[in-house]
Amino acid sequence: FPCSFLLSTALTIFITEWRTKYRRDMNTRDNEAKSRAVDSLLNFETVKYYNAESYEVNRFNDAIVKYQVSEWKVSASLGLLNQTQNLVIGLGLLAGSLLCAYFVTENKLQVGDFVLFGTYIIQLYTPLNWFGTYYRMIQNSFVDMENMFELFNEEEEVKDVVNASDLRLEGGKIEFENVHFSYMDGKEILQDVSFSVMPGQTLALVGPSGSGKSTIIRLLFRFYDVRGGCIRIDGQDISQVKQASLRAHIGVVPQDTVLFNDTIANNIRYGRILATDQEVQEAARAADIHDRILSFPDGYNTQVGERGLKLSGGEKQRVAIARTILKGPHIILLDEATSALDTETERNIQASLAKVCAHRTTIVVAHRLSTVVGADQILVLKDGHIVERGRHEELLQKGGVYAGMWLQQQTGDEGESKEHHTEKPQGSKKAS
Repeated sequence: FPCSFLLSTALTIFITEWRTKYRRDMNTRDNEAKSRAVDSLLNFETVKYYNAESYEVNRFNDAIVKYQVSEWKVSASLGLLNQTQNLVIGLGLLAGSLLCAYFVTENKLQVGDFVLFGTYIIQLYTPLNWFGTYYRMIQNSFVDMENMFELFNEEEEVKDVVNASDLRLEGGKIEFENVHFSYMDGKEILQDVSFSVMPGQTLALVGPSGSGKSTIIRLLFRFYDVRGGCIRIDGQDISQVKQASLRAHIGVVPQDTVLFNDTIANNIRYGRILATDQEVQEAARAADIHDRILSFPDGYNTQVGERGLKLSGGEKQRVAIARTILKGPHIILLDEATSALDTETERNIQASLAKVCAHRTTIVVAHRLSTVVGADQILVLKDGHIVERGRHEELLQKGGVYAGMWLQQQTGDEGESKEHHTEKPQGSKKAS
């Protein structure tokens, strides 16, 4: 009997450990299937643009089939475990019963002893069955939680130093001193970048794609730590202050505004979670979107859909501006906030942004140079270096990189304007 108990326990542990690989594979396939479904649904417009519905359906079907195969392996291995446990227990019970029956025939045991043996065996095997069940359940739970444990063990890219202090903001002066940075070893995105922005001033960052403009925004918000040099706000090294206190004083209006699948009011309130309805509406008025919100059937309770799909690009940008206004930061970062909008919408958004940035230290990443002509200082970046700096008029007089970019954009705008004007007579001629 001890051999039966030990063998059953050993086989339970061994088979359970063996089948965890199937459970792990099933979880992976399940995640892949769900990821395919969510990805295709979120990007449904792209799927329809390229008439790829059948392709996405086939991909999802393949993912489901792979999941079902893995699920079958899990079920089959579970059946093997249960049958093995039952076989060992049954053989032990059979051997014990035959031995007791033999002793009864030899008058070494009474019939009552045989019945007592059966009762004891049942009482002993029941806890053994429960042990196998609970051990399997616990093992499965640990396998299911592996992804969560891996996430917990993931090292933070940016950590607060020991005894980090809160940022003491006074005026909002920003200083970059000999900053070097690279996302990966080998290629530096920023090389020896130095500049300063006085409190209340506006600094514009311009240059070709990949020159490091948005990287400066990310470093200031401390998504990453610099590889060399120093970034200061009001004389305080931002690597020595708490991230939460740093970000509490900075507001960002990104190029691609991401909204939650919630009401407009709650999306604006994300700038300051405890804000009242009146404060939310005041922020919307300042962002010049209050009247537009009231035109919706549900007003501020209108659901914006996944990633704000029910709102236009301009409306989403105004919601982002309202968020920033509600947050009330001392430093504003605009990361190409209007580059994806048409000219008229951009002009209206710029007026709202001007209200937000008034009397606040502002850094603007811009593609269209016409949006930064009023900046107190313009930095022209190329290949991670600052190649020019100055005001708009000064840079035009230099006739350098900025002047070339300005001339190119102005020529392009004039060409678009002429094309727009020549389309109307052609249309009227066809009509006649």
